[in-house]
Amino acid sequence: MKKFFSILLLATFACTTMNAQILRADELEKYAKEKYGEKWVDAATNLSSQLSLDKNNAITYTQVIPAEGKTKEQLYVLLNYWFTATFNDANSVIKLNDKDLGTIIAQGYVENIAQHVGGGNSYKVNLTPVIKCDIKDNKVRINYTVPYYSVVVAVGGGWVAALGGTPPVRSDQNWTLDTCFPFAKKDSHKKTSSKALVMAHAYSNVVMDKIEECIKNGLTGNENEDW
Repeated sequence: MKKFFSILLLATFACTTMNAQILRADELEKYAKEKYGEKWVDAATNLSSQLSLDKNNAITYTQVIPAEGKTKEQLYVLLNYWFTATFNDANSVIKLNDKDLGTIIAQGYVENIAQHVGGGNSYKVNLTPVIKCDIKDNKVRINYTVPYYSVVVAVGGGWVAALGGTPPVRSDQNWTLDTCFPFAKKDSHKKTSSKALVMAHAYSNVVMDKIEECIKNGLTGNENEDW
């Protein structure tokens, strides 16, 4: 028990003192533009050669992160505190937390990664990726999955409809990736879908990098049990 709490305290300190906050949408957009360019359709087209949809029409990124010298228990505690330090409400973010199995499943959220105001409707796209951590001694496997784009449509919220003075009606939709550009060539919201893909891809890089940084630098390795 004493050893467990020692690990716990070190994990808390390490993950909260590092820059573990996931980027806001505006910060993510700046990062995405620097990495992939400002032309969303071109960037999405280039990424499409690297990406493919799985049988559920989702995109999944997988990375195995080595953690030599760290036990399954240490890594489990460390990752729990990474989610706590990164997200405001870890209890709502984490959907499965099984210590014996060594699995943590969480759902992230980035609001308004893409948006559009048309003549009749307006809509904004939110990102809700599933982040799955499988933990073993000396390594962690991260699966980052984008199952769909979560879209809030304001029906009648476009610039033409607004002239009529009728309040818009909210409609929550999930756009599956197989119906969105570049995976679907015919897409009435091509530019918005392109930006959503590039932003989702950029966010996968950020998540993977942040988790890897926490795993590698989280425990200092200088704790002494004989004190």
